[in-house]
Amino acid sequence: MRRCYLVFYDIREPKRLRRVHRVLKGYGEAWQYSVFFCVLKDIDRVRLQTDLEGEMNQKEDQVMILDLGANEKRAQEAVTTIGLSLPERPSGILVI
Repeated sequence: MRRCYLVFYDIREPKRLRRVHRVLKGYGEAWQYSVFFCVLKDIDRVRLQTDLEGEMNQKEDQVMILDLGANEKRAQEAVTTIGLSLPERPSGILVI
């Protein structure tokens, strides 16, 4: 079963910051530069944490993973945006 997560981070060193950002791009969509929305199976949630732990300095950096539940639509609706809206999710199939 898939669950929705909000992942946000504070990484102190630019090289680690880029690596953490790259890891998260592989698991979810960026809502802001340091905030990602991810829909993950349990095993992918474990892999994400393992990948992040491998890239960050746990004495200097911080990553938070917030479980928003299993309902993706409800999880996205739970977010209130002030100012610019969240990025549009592509709908349908895109053929290039």
